[in-house]
Amino acid sequence: MARYRGPRLRLCRRLGDLPGLTRKASNKQAPPGEHGEKNRKPSEYAVRLEEKQKLRFNYGVNEKQLLKYVKLAKKVQGSTGYVLLQLLEMRLDNTIFRLGMAPTIPAARQLVNHGHICINNKLVSIPSYQCKPGDIISIKQQDRSRNLIEKYLMFPGLANIPSHLELDTVNLLGKVNGIIEREWVALQLNELLIVEYYSRK
Repeated sequence: MARYRGPRLRLCRRLGDLPGLTRKASNKQAPPGEHGEKNRKPSEYAVRLEEKQKLRFNYGVNEKQLLKYVKLAKKVQGSTGYVLLQLLEMRLDNTIFRLGMAPTIPAARQLVNHGHICINNKLVSIPSYQCKPGDIISIKQQDRSRNLIEKYLMFPGLANIPSHLELDTVNLLGKVNGIIEREWVALQLNELLIVEYYSRK
């Protein structure tokens, strides 16, 4: 299977905080594994690989999908790393997570796959759908769907909603007002290292 199904806290201990993957925090500080305590200086390749893995596991994309996003980002004018982050942040599953409608990105993906989410009053079941400015994200008109989202909204994954998004908690509507800015990306990483990683392939 392409999607990661293993222990999530193990990944967080290895790669650092991944807000999109899990809300849990580990009590252990050392990296996982028998040699986790050893402090060896990582190679340049290892540093770039780690940044790439952060991006992959946080947004829940596989290697093939990420490579596709990198190629797409290279075709767009501007900083490739910044465009790559914008493409990943504007995915539907991530947008639902950032609105607080789901506690994690995998939970948001499940909401989309199970047909709870509508875009501009049309049912969308593709988590990788690219949200555009002006899109209205609504919940399917069913009690089950509304109850699920209301429960999630009581305990949002992240404290603040980014400036490019707007949430109406009464009608359970989300609106995309623009493209995300770099300072609102919740993941701590250096996107330039990811571009370098793929440029050497």
